[in-house]
Amino acid sequence: MTARDLFDLSGKTALVTGSSGGLGLSIARGLAEAGAAVILNGRDEAKLAGAVRELSTAGHRVSASAFDVSDESAVKAAFDGFDHSGISIDILVNNAGIQLRKPMVDLAADEWRKVLETNLTSAFLVGREAARRMIARGDGGKIINIASLASEAARATIAPYTAAKGGIKMLTRSMAAEWAQHGIQANAIGPGYIVTEMNKALAEDAKFDAWVRGRTPSGRWGVPDDLIGVSVFLASAASAYVNGQIIYVDGGLLAVL
Repeated sequence: MTARDLFDLSGKTALVTGSSGGLGLSIARGLAEAGAAVILNGRDEAKLAGAVRELSTAGHRVSASAFDVSDESAVKAAFDGFDHSGISIDILVNNAGIQLRKPMVDLAADEWRKVLETNLTSAFLVGREAARRMIARGDGGKIINIASLASEAARATIAPYTAAKGGIKMLTRSMAAEWAQHGIQANAIGPGYIVTEMNKALAEDAKFDAWVRGRTPSGRWGVPDDLIGVSVFLASAASAYVNGQIIYVDGGLLAVL
């Protein structure tokens, strides 16, 4: 197999959760450019349809599946639908997530649960359904969870997000521990400060923007397309012996004091 072949995703099908925009859409586009058929996911059907049009216009094989990744019955129904349609998920990217900025002393239990269910429990639910089928088929698969700088370091006012992303780190390792024997590689990507809708207010805050640029050795914010290369690597045969790892795409932020 040549180096080019190692990264070729032709014949593979990828499901990317939370991919109607932002990081998820960039990752989906990258996987499609590497040859995969891509299923976009989200809850806003109109926004999903726009994302499908965008990728389809570029010549990619793309479809959409609208369901709530934190709802167990909805996740099961979605995978039952894939089964019924003869669709096998070879690559899963657990990207769906939300943020809530609030001091812990003011945080309601329902708010805490919503962030954890969306950012952590969903990765378990969707990952479990994908893995069950990968194991039954006997041909392995790829699971990529989206972690964060918050998987390693805390910051004030984002406690539930930090707890969820710390959980993603250990969930990824647990997936590797249980499923590696079935030819499944489960790894994670830890983005640094990336300019997305979720972080738009921070990027537009002059003080915070200066802090990010000064704290990051690369001297800039990341952009969603910065995640494409590592996503294709982790989704491809090139990472066949990589398992249970987090690759941080953070401009060097975690490497320095």
